[in-house]
Amino acid sequence: MKCNIAVIPGDGIGPEVIAETIKVLKVIGDKFGHRFEYEYVLAGGCAIDKEGTPLPEATLEACKKSDAVLLGAVGGPKWDDPTAKIRPEQALLGLRGH
Repeated sequence: MKCNIAVIPGDGIGPEVIAETIKVLKVIGDKFGHRFEYEYVLAGGCAIDKEGTPLPEATLEACKKSDAVLLGAVGGPKWDDPTAKIRPEQALLGLRGH
């Protein structure tokens, strides 16, 4: 079985958790003959910092064409301003809408 996965490491502990999850998927793939292909994309606070938006269009398109989405944590103290017009968790709403 082949599975294309959009990987969104996210913020804070997200990248660390995602890295361990990828290790688990490798073991599953080796044991059961599955092949996982990953496309790493940005969402959340790191996307705000780099792209100016919590959910870049490239991320949304990668998620739409994938078989699955692996999402780490989004947000953190750096982006914890309740008055901000752009917030990391807005990425989640955008992903849920598709």
